[in-house]
Amino acid sequence: MSDQSLAEHYLTDALQTLRDQKKLAERACAQVSDKDFFAPLDPESNSIAVNMKHMAGNMLSRWTDFLTTDGEKPNRERDMEFEMLPGTTKDELLAYWEQGWQCVFAAIEPLSPDDLLRTVLIRGQEHTVVQAINRQIAHYSYHVGQIVYLAKHFKSSEWQTLSVPRNKSAEFNAFLKTKLDESTTARENRLDEVIDFAQSKRD
Repeated sequence: MSDQSLAEHYLTDALQTLRDQKKLAERACAQVSDKDFFAPLDPESNSIAVNMKHMAGNMLSRWTDFLTTDGEKPNRERDMEFEMLPGTTKDELLAYWEQGWQCVFAAIEPLSPDDLLRTVLIRGQEHTVVQAINRQIAHYSYHVGQIVYLAKHFKSSEWQTLSVPRNKSAEFNAFLKTKLDESTTARENRLDEVIDFAQSKRD
């Protein structure tokens, strides 16, 4: 694999990982009521809504003019990302969330392999583009895990799993093998394969 194809592979995989994280969070929060969407577990915890609001605020700051301005924008009000204004609706939060993600994809999709070692700033600290992307993938995955955990907590026994169901690992491996044996094309998206299998266990 040449350096160029490795760089292209990295960008493709980074985008797919981010899309998977977005899908996980959305499939989790779609299962909860509006009441639970805004409910923290305790005074020191963030609700699903707050996690999503914070992520979107971070995205709009980090990815707007990604290559040319510091990722911590002077007009960002980070502390307010952890406050929920009275009257805020779930639809409004999801629209803001979508705006944040569109900013992410609009910044990463045009990147070329030659961009990966360019230097960008986050709070004045230098990062290569690779480091900046990896930093945000790690950050978003952390909060998506919190969102999924909260949604699973609120749904309890009614939770529709987004991963391989308990005690079904061997079945899932056989499911994948069958799909690979039957397919003449490349594997489907890894997250979609897991969700398809989990759905088949519920039907």
